[in-house]
Amino acid sequence: MRNSPDIARIASLVGDPARANMLTALMGGGALTASELALEAGVTVQTASSHLSKLLEGGLLSLAAQGRHRYYGLANAQVAAMLESIMGVAAAAGPKRVRPGPREAKMREARICYDHLAGDHAVAMLDGFLARNILSREGERIGMGEAGPSFFRAVGIEPDQLGKSRRPVCRACLDWSVRRSHLAGSLGAAIFDRIIAEKWARREAGSRAIIFSPPGRRAFEKSFLP
Repeated sequence: MRNSPDIARIASLVGDPARANMLTALMGGGALTASELALEAGVTVQTASSHLSKLLEGGLLSLAAQGRHRYYGLANAQVAAMLESIMGVAAAAGPKRVRPGPREAKMREARICYDHLAGDHAVAMLDGFLARNILSREGERIGMGEAGPSFFRAVGIEPDQLGKSRRPVCRACLDWSVRRSHLAGSLGAAIFDRIIAEKWARREAGSRAIIFSPPGRRAFEKSFLP
């Protein structure tokens, strides 16, 4: 037996269509009940519970109890990054589909990816950070550039606070709709929190799409785009 990670086990968990739909529904960073996830997957609650048990056992989900309800969420940002990468591969290698409609256009423009911004805006933001040496990149590794600390302090984000969590400060996350990287990690989450706190954008009900108001888009571009 080879001494390597068991890719087949994880692939089998994600590869079931019902489980894939459940995991995708949790990419918004929230937590859902078994009944809600059953609706997302198009299966009965009993069947959903069986799938959820397998995903929990496989380490892909977390479970929290609140009163009589049990809420399921993605286990961590690493699982979210894996799913986003798989979506990118599926979009590139999968069967050709009819061009997505307006709802999908919004998702391509801006959406939440677990706890950070994804889509066209997010990819443009990372490109701008790299071009201005706010962030630096070596291969797939992203770090704080020479101009980074002063830039982020100026927009209300304290870089020294970001490194206190166990997760990376900066991480490249493959964007499934653009097939290039956007910014994840604690910095990506802090920027998304700033966008929402400033009310530059809102999350569309029942979707991962993030809708910027016209003034909010201008404020976002002034703060974070070249």
